[in-house]
Amino acid sequence: MSDVVIRAEKLGKKFIIGHKVEYSAILGEALVRSARGFVRRGADMLRGRAVVEGDEVEEFWALRDVDFEIKRGEVVSIIGHNGAGKTTLLKILSRILEPTLGRVELNGRIASLLEVGTGFHQELSGRENIFLNGAILGMTRQEVLARFDEIVDFSGVEKFIDTPVKRYSVGMYARLAFSVAAHLETEILFVDEVLAVGDAEFQKRCLDRMSAVASAGRTVLFVSHNLAAVAALTRRGIVLKGGRLIFDGPIENAIAQYSASLSKGKAARDWGRGHHSAIISADLLDAQGVPTDIYEPGTPFNLRIEVETVNIPGLGLELQLRDANNLPVGFYSSSIFSQTPLPSQGRHVCTLSLQPLFLASGDYSFDIATNSLTIAIDHGVANAIPFRVAASSPGGIAYDFKQSLGNGVLAMELASPLSIDSQSSEPA
Repeated sequence: MSDVVIRAEKLGKKFIIGHKVEYSAILGEALVRSARGFVRRGADMLRGRAVVEGDEVEEFWALRDVDFEIKRGEVVSIIGHNGAGKTTLLKILSRILEPTLGRVELNGRIASLLEVGTGFHQELSGRENIFLNGAILGMTRQEVLARFDEIVDFSGVEKFIDTPVKRYSVGMYARLAFSVAAHLETEILFVDEVLAVGDAEFQKRCLDRMSAVASAGRTVLFVSHNLAAVAALTRRGIVLKGGRLIFDGPIENAIAQYSASLSKGKAARDWGRGHHSAIISADLLDAQGVPTDIYEPGTPFNLRIEVETVNIPGLGLELQLRDANNLPVGFYSSSIFSQTPLPSQGRHVCTLSLQPLFLASGDYSFDIATNSLTIAIDHGVANAIPFRVAASSPGGIAYDFKQSLGNGVLAMELASPLSIDSQSSEPA
């Protein structure tokens, strides 16, 4: 029997998306456009196709010409930007979506955790959902019973196991969902961003469980933006960009390939818009107020960000500083830390001066987002401000403190001179 359990050949997935267009003031043109849209939607219904809302439609390829093979027992990470096609790929492999082009071969039972609580029924209790999920995954009642106590103990929701899951918090929901998928005996496990939910203790238990699953010889496909977890759990990485596979190989090289793609800069990217806001532009400024991509360690971070808001009070501006491996280094929120929300309407230029950091030399970036406590993130731009620290020499010595040394990204400086008290070595 072949060791290959997953094979994708020339895999492609196309979606039809709609766009709203502002009508001309001329009544005749507006009526013609509306009539065309009505006819198109009617034809879609008659042919059994999905009805796409919008005045104009566009073909969008979420995946294109993706080829790879995964052998039995391999633990593989799939990494890439938001919108690169990672979740679409897992949904095709899980048979949730049909590919538009190409084919997939799978050899073994599959468990998928693509979203928190995939397959859960809101009105059923946690106990009932464990058995329901097991049945969906092809497990017998006896097989689920044999692992039931272990699942409940891992999830930490024993006290509420007979409560309908619609009353669970997001953390409880995540614990139970991950526990079910990770403990049921399937040959292949797909996990998509499960470590983005839950507290630190839960995330550590997830990592430990993933390690145990990998050690047991099961095949795992792991999607995450947590590159530290990716590096710790896997030895092979698949990098997607714009729906295409751009790298497949050792995880260290995959992370380097992904990090390099982050440093391409913001000029070639479409930042898009949120429902109530848009980040128009963002720059790191030097001491003279000129945009730059070089940061001098130990100096203030001077940033200029242009934001547009549309009838939304209480929106805040958030910054996430990330290192070359896309790991978070620092965080700032105007609404939480400064108690200063953005104006509710119009375009605004925000000028910020953040406290100095003595960063190690290497590549960094700021993610920028607008959000509020009621709507979460409205508009987010990853790698909005990429920059580089050319050299880092704490105390002005002839030494370059680099990220690649593995000693962290912050050089800690003394608040006062180092004091050394020598003790007498002479015998009493």
